Amino acid sequence: MDQVFQQFLAQIKAVWHRRWYILIVAWLVSITGWAWVFLLPDRYEANARVYVDTQSLLQPLLSGMTVQPDVGQQIKLMTRVLVSRPTLEKVARMTDMDLKATTPEQTDDMLNALANRITISDAGRENLYTISYQNSNPELAKKVVQALLTIFVESSLGRTRQDIASSQKFIDQQLQDYQQKLDAADTALREFKQKHLGMMPSQSGDYISQLQAAQTQVQQAKLDVQEAVNRRNQLKQQLSSVEPTLSAGAAVASNPEIDARIQDLQSKLDQLRLQYTDQYPDVVAIRRLIAKLELQKRQEATQEAKSDSAAAKVQNPVYQQLTVAIAEADANVASLQARLAEYQRRYQQLWNAANTLPQVEQQLNELTRNYGVYKQQYLDLLQRKQQAEISSNVESKTNTVDFRVIDPPRVPLNPTWPNRPLLISLVPLVGLLAGFGVAFVMSQIRRTVTDRRTLRELTGLPVLGAVTKFESRESRRRKRRGLVTYGAGLAGLLGAYGVLLTLQLLVTRAAT
Repeated sequence: MDQVFQQFLAQIKAVWHRRWYILIVAWLVSITGWAWVFLLPDRYEANARVYVDTQSLLQPLLSGMTVQPDVGQQIKLMTRVLVSRPTLEKVARMTDMDLKATTPEQTDDMLNALANRITISDAGRENLYTISYQNSNPELAKKVVQALLTIFVESSLGRTRQDIASSQKFIDQQLQDYQQKLDAADTALREFKQKHLGMMPSQSGDYISQLQAAQTQVQQAKLDVQEAVNRRNQLKQQLSSVEPTLSAGAAVASNPEIDARIQDLQSKLDQLRLQYTDQYPDVVAIRRLIAKLELQKRQEATQEAKSDSAAAKVQNPVYQQLTVAIAEADANVASLQARLAEYQRRYQQLWNAANTLPQVEQQLNELTRNYGVYKQQYLDLLQRKQQAEISSNVESKTNTVDFRVIDPPRVPLNPTWPNRPLLISLVPLVGLLAGFGVAFVMSQIRRTVTDRRTLRELTGLPVLGAVTKFESRESRRRKRRGLVTYGAGLAGLLGAYGVLLTLQLLVTRAAT
């Protein structure tokens, strides 16, 4: 650490021996810099603040009915569009700045300078923006800010309406496309149903359901046929036990009450035999009762016949009734057998079409699915179209975005740039630093030995002693004069700085 400090002191001494470089360079830089500061043209900054109010009352009322644009994103985009070349050209035309540019090169320089001096920034609050521009002509600066403010408002509203119009056009095109697809799918589905009439799953379920239903119908028809045949056989058996004719006396003496009971018991017997065998107790009991009633009826008829043995024979009404019932049973059996044949034919047809119906069902499902997708897309687009139309009406007839100019374009009396007091203060500081740098460089180019340690390090030889320089009175007097002159030069530099700074402050105060 001590060695570093010693080297630092040696460098300071070397620079001090060339201190006149510092003073001379500082004066030259200061004079040049102060001249440059006072020759700089004044720039006036015009600015305006605008607030974008996006909290419209219609927004919550029309939620879900209209398309709500991202206004914040649009405003951020517009802040970037304002510094684009088309916008700058429009601003130049609005402020007559384009009249001064007669060549393409001058136009490019003018637009580049215009873009570099335009500032659009967030003013610290949401949706509050500041637009500013600097120019040596305060009136021109104000016109540029006013033009930017006008373009900012008009472009934001116009772009939103343009986006809505483009969206409506796109939706209309999509609606036409999906209308054609929907019509084509509807036509294909209708033609397919007509071609495969009777094989549609929607008419009687899918293929498996149709096959199961047909099998159930066949089994039920077989059961119905069997029941009808049993009924007919029972009637024939009853007919075999009934006499075709009766004597006139027996016919007259027939008891209607007994006939009714016999007919009622016969009906019950038929119902029981459909479910049970002939050995079932109820079946046996009813048969015995029927036989008993018939025996009673025959006994009564015999008694009547003895009283009138020569009576004439007549048709037995029970025999006639059984004959008619048998004819009806035969017709019913024939009808049920025809139905069974039809059910068997349908079942066989479905069984033979085991490979065809699933394909028909698959094709129908595909056509139905495509039709449903196109229909849903068409309805969604139709709803979007209605939303776009409402959004367009809201945008054209109401103010969904309200632009409020908080501060109109204005130009302060004092120029914004350059800050001459600051620059006047920086010039002598820069001069001194430049002078110190020149003195340090010169000390490195033409190095001198200021102490014994440095000499020992440079030569690598031991130093046996040192000869002290003897200064005369005249040399000390010259040295003092040199120091006074150097101090006067520094004081003059500081004095010039103070005078110039005071004059600039007085001028600024007078302008205010």
